[in-house]
Amino acid sequence: MYRILIVEDDAGISGAMKKQIEMWDLEVRCVEDFHNVLGEFSAYEPHLILMDISLPFFNGYHWCAEIRKVSKIPIIFVSSASDNMNIVMAINMGGDDFITKPFDQNVLIAKIQAILRRTYDYSGQVSVIEYKGAMLNMEEAILVYQGKRIELTKNEYRILLSLMKQKNKVVSREKLMEELWEGDCYVDENTLSVNINRLRKKLNSYGLFNFIVTKVGMGYCLGK
Repeated sequence: MYRILIVEDDAGISGAMKKQIEMWDLEVRCVEDFHNVLGEFSAYEPHLILMDISLPFFNGYHWCAEIRKVSKIPIIFVSSASDNMNIVMAINMGGDDFITKPFDQNVLIAKIQAILRRTYDYSGQVSVIEYKGAMLNMEEAILVYQGKRIELTKNEYRILLSLMKQKNKVVSREKLMEELWEGDCYVDENTLSVNINRLRKKLNSYGLFNFIVTKVGMGYCLGK
């Protein structure tokens, strides 16, 4: 089932959209914390976003730009600010379409269905894993933190992917070595330590201190 995230602070409008969209066998969630739209996005992993422009704290353009740093997910702007300047701005910031308020619910559904068909009939979903503000884009194999893109080597990506998939667990050295080198039993264990240390230095340089913690005799986990 496709998941839709509504970023709209008017409860009446968001509630009406949610009710209508759910009638078409789509799953819907409305953002509640407008300080942390990016966090709710990463936790829910939607297939499409409906984004208002006028929002508390930061406007829809800001959140569109932040989401575009980590994901290519379709974004439809839904706003009463429908002058040409705002429409052009919405598209230039990464929006895929624009719906003017007030709108016909049938038009909303038709546009949602059309974009879902175009996006997911021909390409896979862009998946993102988030931990403590760091977002791992599994399509591009990059980490994004505080708006900065952190390029990763193949091994660095595999280490972070393994740890972030099991956020609250310790991953053994044996498991990491198996995932990095596909069970090659001739790899020296020190090679894993070298890779971990290089990754830690890279993360530290971007302000991600103690992101990877060593559990002596057990393996590694993400820092609390």
